[in-house]
Amino acid sequence: MTAMEKLQKVTNEPDEDVLQICLDTAFSAIMSRRFPYQEWPEQIEKQYEDLQYRCALDLYNKRGAEGELVHTENGTSRSYESSWISEQLLREVVPFVGVLG
Repeated sequence: MTAMEKLQKVTNEPDEDVLQICLDTAFSAIMSRRFPYQEWPEQIEKQYEDLQYRCALDLYNKRGAEGELVHTENGTSRSYESSWISEQLLREVVPFVGVLG
């Protein structure tokens, strides 16, 4: 099952464009961590496919609350590590490095 199919099932979002924006943003966040000093591949590496889905879901769930640091209402408290993707998810990305020759 593709990341898009998973997102569609979990979110019931009728607008596929919204989900694609989340997937594209997640891809960029993962690739900028994975390849900090070089060009990115056009496709995400297999080991990061599930992470892309989870990052996209994280972004989707925070829609409308971008930049929120703390929110308390009726005994429920929310705070986000960042206004985009949780740092806990992005820590799973291992930077790719090379040797200067």
